[in-house]
Amino acid sequence: METREAYLERKFAELRLLNGCLGTPLPLSAPASVNEVIRHKFQLTAALKAEHALQHWADTETDWSHADRHRAGPFEFSYDYQRADLDVRGPDFYEFGDGIACDTIYAASGMAAISALVLASARSIDNADILVLAGSYGETQELIERHAGHLRLVTLGQAQTSRRPKSSRRILLLDSSAPAVAFDDALRGVAPELDLLIFDTTCFFGGSGRIRRVLRRARNAGVPVVLVRSHNKLDSLGAEYGRLGSVAFVFAEDDGAWGRGTAFGALPYQTRDAVRLFGGAALPAHFPPFVGTPAYRALTMRRTAAILRNSRRASRHFVAALAGLTAELNYVHGLYVTLAGRQELDEASARRAAAAMSKDLGKAGLPIRHAGSFGFDFAATEWFHDATTDRYSVRVAIPDLPTALWDDLAKAIAQWWSVNQRRCAAA
Repeated sequence: METREAYLERKFAELRLLNGCLGTPLPLSAPASVNEVIRHKFQLTAALKAEHALQHWADTETDWSHADRHRAGPFEFSYDYQRADLDVRGPDFYEFGDGIACDTIYAASGMAAISALVLASARSIDNADILVLAGSYGETQELIERHAGHLRLVTLGQAQTSRRPKSSRRILLLDSSAPAVAFDDALRGVAPELDLLIFDTTCFFGGSGRIRRVLRRARNAGVPVVLVRSHNKLDSLGAEYGRLGSVAFVFAEDDGAWGRGTAFGALPYQTRDAVRLFGGAALPAHFPPFVGTPAYRALTMRRTAAILRNSRRASRHFVAALAGLTAELNYVHGLYVTLAGRQELDEASARRAAAAMSKDLGKAGLPIRHAGSFGFDFAATEWFHDATTDRYSVRVAIPDLPTALWDDLAKAIAQWWSVNQRRCAAA
């Protein structure tokens, strides 16, 4: 358990880290409440963005100033017109360990990154089966179904009715937003028969042991791996610093290159080309200037551990208090849970329920907001769509609050949902 005092001390360390990135640090005192933590953190990240804009006013899209170096904290950039050739030098968001290297391409968001990768793969192969986990991120499935005609979407564990013959190429899309059972089953299926493994790591801390486990499994099977990620979740200390995504082609340093001798050997080049042609290059201003230090890694690890601890406590409580009123409590990432209604929800009713819950509990002084993301310093509610089952629910994103406060909030969420979900569905 984490006490209120330990929580505030940890949060003060996060605020000091952010403040230290400013050229002129702001006066900063220790926060006395969760609301002060939230307010100070968003004020500091706003100040960081404003300072970057003031200091780098000449770094325009056309790079007319031809500055020797463009910088954002520890990151250095070089580029020409519209950042189509953006080159980034700086710390890695992942912690792979010795002997592992990667070629990383940054994009304007997580979806921009995976879109460039998926569409670029058409240059390497005529067609392939892309195996996805039940419960994988809905927009990724939409992307494949609507815009990747060379890929046949195959949901693992479901009977296939398509008349299209099985492709000789097989790609596994391993998604960190899937339920734990589906994720673990898919990981056990990583075998030499796969031609490519795409791993969306967005919901895992960059130093997660699960990421290293996936890389070891793929390495042993001889399967090339590409990591895709949205960085404005766990990599931003809860403040959503800016829209940033990446595609990382991971390989052993002894190999010297990614995908050598495979059908996908040219995929890094093709992905860079896709980012250029689709106008999806990253913005230098969106690279968090506070990453890369031992303090950042330690604080991010402690934040993630607190979220996971609170998630386990909430799941145990919801099992007992909300029998029959939960959708999924055991996602592999442990960052959020989903609640179901006695009557089936649609998008509108799920949205209303998420907003009403946050409004009512927020009025009671609890740290909860209606927000369409996760990893914040407050609990966040939003509607949720499972693209595999086509069912809607309400997502509750777990914060890293002090244990006792989170337990009180989890109980309040369960009580509110038990009493009000029927009204929200009927509204």
